[in-house]
Amino acid sequence: MIEFTLLITAVLFGGMVLFSFGFAAFLFSALPADTARALIRKAFPHFYLFVIGSAAVALLGSVLADGENTLAASLMAIVVATTVYARQILMPAINAATDVGDKSRFNRLHGFSVSITLAHIGMAAWALILLAA
Repeated sequence: MIEFTLLITAVLFGGMVLFSFGFAAFLFSALPADTARALIRKAFPHFYLFVIGSAAVALLGSVLADGENTLAASLMAIVVATTVYARQILMPAINAATDVGDKSRFNRLHGFSVSITLAHIGMAAWALILLAA
């Protein structure tokens, strides 16, 4: 069970890094800004579902593995809970700010969203280290 949990956590970590630093950057360099924004807006709900699902499976695996991965399980629980918030509350608020042209609100909310995602990447990395030890 620990090997599967380690692998799913690695998939979570890698997927978040690739989406955040690879896919998003690629879109904005390869497409016109308006097209890239529209595409990334459609991709984010799926990205968040990937994070929620992967982190939930890693959480379950951490709990079932051997009882010594309480911190890894806690980290994954935080990722699940805050990603649900990001998907259901924060993302619609960011979209609404964009739709009405409120750049100040967009910048604040987007910055918060980026901070959450960076924290998720850090928590997944920490969980990987704990699970691998």
